[in-house]
Amino acid sequence: MTEATPVGTTPPAPIEGQGLGSSPRPAEAAAKAEGTFPYAADLWAEGLLWGALLRSPHPHARVVSIDTAPAAALPGVYAVVTHEDVPGDAGLGRKVLDRSAFARDLVRHHGEPLAAVAADHPDTARLAAAAIAVEYEVLTPVTDPEQSFAAEPIHPDGNLIRHIPLRYGDESLTGEVVVEGQYRIGRQDPAPIGAEAGLAVPRPDGGVEIYTASTDPHSDRDLAAACFGLPPEQVKVVVTGVPGAMADREDPGVLVPLGLLAMRTGRPVKLAATREESFLGHAHRHPTMLRYRHHADAEGRLLKVEAQILMDGGAYADTSGDALAAAVSFAAGPYVVPHAVVDGWVVRTHNPPAGHVRGEGAMQVCAAYEAQMDKLAARLGLDPVELRLRNALATGDLLPTGQTVTCPAPVAPLLTAVRDAPLPEEPPEGERLLPGGLDGASEEGTVRRGVGYALGMVHMLGAEGTDEVSTATVRVDGPVATVMCAAVETGQGFATLARQIVQEVLGVEEVHVAPVDTDQPPAGPGARSRHTWVSGGAVERAARMVRTQLLQPLAATFGMSAELLSIADGKITSYDGVLSTTVVEALEGKELWATAQCRPHPTEPLDDTGQGDAFVGLAFAAVRAVVDVDVELGTVRVVEMAVAQDVGRVLNPRQVRARIEAGVTQGVGAALSEHLRVARGQVRHADLAHYAMPSALDAPEVRIVKLIEERDVVAPFGAKAVSAVPVVVSPAAVASAVRAATGRSIQRLPIRPGTVAAR
Repeated sequence: MTEATPVGTTPPAPIEGQGLGSSPRPAEAAAKAEGTFPYAADLWAEGLLWGALLRSPHPHARVVSIDTAPAAALPGVYAVVTHEDVPGDAGLGRKVLDRSAFARDLVRHHGEPLAAVAADHPDTARLAAAAIAVEYEVLTPVTDPEQSFAAEPIHPDGNLIRHIPLRYGDESLTGEVVVEGQYRIGRQDPAPIGAEAGLAVPRPDGGVEIYTASTDPHSDRDLAAACFGLPPEQVKVVVTGVPGAMADREDPGVLVPLGLLAMRTGRPVKLAATREESFLGHAHRHPTMLRYRHHADAEGRLLKVEAQILMDGGAYADTSGDALAAAVSFAAGPYVVPHAVVDGWVVRTHNPPAGHVRGEGAMQVCAAYEAQMDKLAARLGLDPVELRLRNALATGDLLPTGQTVTCPAPVAPLLTAVRDAPLPEEPPEGERLLPGGLDGASEEGTVRRGVGYALGMVHMLGAEGTDEVSTATVRVDGPVATVMCAAVETGQGFATLARQIVQEVLGVEEVHVAPVDTDQPPAGPGARSRHTWVSGGAVERAARMVRTQLLQPLAATFGMSAELLSIADGKITSYDGVLSTTVVEALEGKELWATAQCRPHPTEPLDDTGQGDAFVGLAFAAVRAVVDVDVELGTVRVVEMAVAQDVGRVLNPRQVRARIEAGVTQGVGAALSEHLRVARGQVRHADLAHYAMPSALDAPEVRIVKLIEERDVVAPFGAKAVSAVPVVVSPAAVASAVRAATGRSIQRLPIRPGTVAAR
């Protein structure tokens, strides 16, 4: 990745160092590089048994009978459990508790669990699971979300998960210029590098401890305990290393079978999913159909946006309502739109369940509204960048939800930055890296270069009244500080950030972050950059309380207020220089600690017309994509992605660059290749050989041309979300560039060669 630092931006801080603004090496970096970092799949316990799940081969079927006797009779099998062995009558799900740990009377999607087995060898466990005799009455699945409205109920709660009708301004207004389009976004899978795994160990009190890569351990514990029929204090979730988390991981659908098997056998049980089971078991991005109509005046000022958004939630609701709220709220994009009529629906089908994946909702609509902006610019004969600048959102403007944008919204400067950045040079003839790679069939004469632009936005933290709160404890024992916070390190860098915060506030060099488990107070899920805000804010507040405990006695000795003392470079000094000592000397023999919470200002649900202050904060980005397209073969190579992003404040330059680079690469995958194929509810080719994620050879050159550090005053440190917004904007930018290269209307993501190649 290359990086430019234009005039007026903050140059990168040194790679090493301590405190905010530096880039210290993550504590776990060496262990991960050496392959010694412990993940759940690596764990072992004395007397270990192996678990396996039996999953449905059908997307929709009635379960006539389940006979576990053939499995139980196999040598080495210790336990077989089904829905009859689940003591509690609780449901599972991230937001809506509408599923069971095991299917009961009906199977609602391909891969839904029906039973679990514990045996003395992983092969024996899988053979035993396959030996369970299930009699199915195969039923016709509903796989088209448009047909779901009139179909027989898939679930007792009905087929409609949520409908949001947004009405803003004059519904009857018509612009001088009108452009329409229909768009379709595919089913992207988070495809974590490490598949789901866990280890459950029975406790003497009849409870269980579960070691797994949960991203929301307290919620997972509470749901699992309800299924076990146990109080939460008898179930402990210990978070292991997280091998990739672009979405939720290890939901209770994994934890519950593990815990049941451990308690049934009285022995530790380990389950490690195969890659196929991983594809079948976790949630995917919502496939979405979108219809748009943009109204503008003759000068290109947007007057009205009409949209219909239909999301496929799969068999269960999960977080689909949240994804729809983001899609509807951001349907017009980061533009000033005085009138809007948007209807959004998310429905159940017998397709695999969808759920939280980075940028959910916002990514799908961004691809559509940016295609509309390209179409409108072409209709008006305007430069696409100029059209966007004429309509760019700014602080103080209103969203179509009626919410005022109170945070920094430097949309126009972001777009100007990527527009003005130098374009990559055209290579000499014969030296161009052609689409399809070195062994591809492309020829230079059929390759066209295109440049495209996109703007996008995401919300930070939960929305619509979600109670966002996190708790942290900072303890200092002499020269060593320890942070205890149940915020899971998913690769986003929270553990490193927590160290930096304590170093910044207390001047202590050696800071440790305690492992996460549910004996600690809850910190909430690791999603939407919320841990930087709420958990980082809690760590800062706790550290400042410890700072006060440290400085007040010193200040009192000199008859001054603690506010007149400062900590910098490991030293404590007074404003007048009378007091000067090192932090290490001041802490000698002392043990100080404090616990604090961070809770952002409340939000409210969208009302019956889609109005409400639903979001705590927003983040924005602009991306310019440069692509080479073989117009005969339809192959596409991304030459460069130039990014300008609204980051609030750079807390760790190296992590910011890494998160942007990763987000862009994930977005390029959504644009060009990533789509989990599902045919009539059946997942096809559930493996990494056929699911085409970008490899290191496919990853584009990412150039950060500008990071705007305009601090959000309500956010701790003023920082904003970094990871999600590049994922949201990059697919739209790539599609725009392909349109520019080919002149074709790109209406589907991922982009298929057949829609690009000349006919």
